[in-house]
Amino acid sequence: MFSFVKKKPSRRSKFRKIMRKRPNLAYKLAALLLLIIYILLFKYIMIFENQPENANAVTAIYWATTTIATVGYGDVVFASLLGRLFSIVVQVTGIILISGFLATYVITPWMDRIIKFRLPRKVPSSMKDHIIICGYNQLVETLIDELAEQEITFIIIEDEEDVIKELVYRDIPCIFGTLSDKQTLLNGNIEKARILIANKSDERNANIVLTAREFQHLSIVAIVEDRSNSKYLKYAGADMVVSPKSMFGQFIGRKAMDRLVSRVTGTTEIFKGVHVTEFPVYIKSPLIGKTLKEVSSQRLTGARIVGIWKSGALSFNPKEDDVIRGNSVLLAVGTPEELAKLKKLTH
Repeated sequence: MFSFVKKKPSRRSKFRKIMRKRPNLAYKLAALLLLIIYILLFKYIMIFENQPENANAVTAIYWATTTIATVGYGDVVFASLLGRLFSIVVQVTGIILISGFLATYVITPWMDRIIKFRLPRKVPSSMKDHIIICGYNQLVETLIDELAEQEITFIIIEDEEDVIKELVYRDIPCIFGTLSDKQTLLNGNIEKARILIANKSDERNANIVLTAREFQHLSIVAIVEDRSNSKYLKYAGADMVVSPKSMFGQFIGRKAMDRLVSRVTGTTEIFKGVHVTEFPVYIKSPLIGKTLKEVSSQRLTGARIVGIWKSGALSFNPKEDDVIRGNSVLLAVGTPEELAKLKKLTH
């Protein structure tokens, strides 16, 4: 019989793990190590230049710190070419260290505080006839492009600060707040909106729909993960429930005959001109072996892949390095023209 003994991690591997988890500590240790090296080299070069009176620890620390800080009072200097080259190296290193320190411990925290303080929380009162999207993900990314092209006003509501920061950086209309809170929806001018899309988990969507249903004029669309929860979302007040996952099931039944059909079938129009559909990838498809990032970067179709069936499981959060294989099924969003191009590539 074979016995497997779990090997204990070495001290070196433990140290590496600590450094990866605490990059600030690595930065400080590197700076301290450089300072010690510079002090030792200073003493050595001073002895080499016949300046033994300066070859002591106090003077070495004094010279190293003033040179790294680029202050350089000039009362302790090297006379040889070696010493001057050493001084240049220390000064350049000092600039890099100080710049890194300022960026890491001063500028970045300050900008984070400013951005957090200025997280958008309310839309202009003049905004009307717009679409409110509660929750951001890859599917919403596609809708953003389509809505922008059709000049339809929209606003994204999110309760995750990191997501809001990213959207602010990209100049995408958004506000921060609790999605199921009435005041947050009022901040999004829900009284003047025409459509609300609930795009979180089924449970959270139910709370969003219940809150939004107070506004009778509003059309509410709920994105459901588990189709069995559709009826509960309708009870809560959703006018339309969209289940991307069920679209895959509908497609499997007609998969065998689909390759004989030249047009895109089985699409669902979620907005005017914006459709979602599924495509199986056949054996001789040129997409096989490509990653989602490659397909996206080459702009082969313009359609956006928002879901992929892999290893017997459906993922609504596909990664850029996911590889398309012969048994993959893709969920894509786009215009009919874009989806038709993608359909040709999957055959």
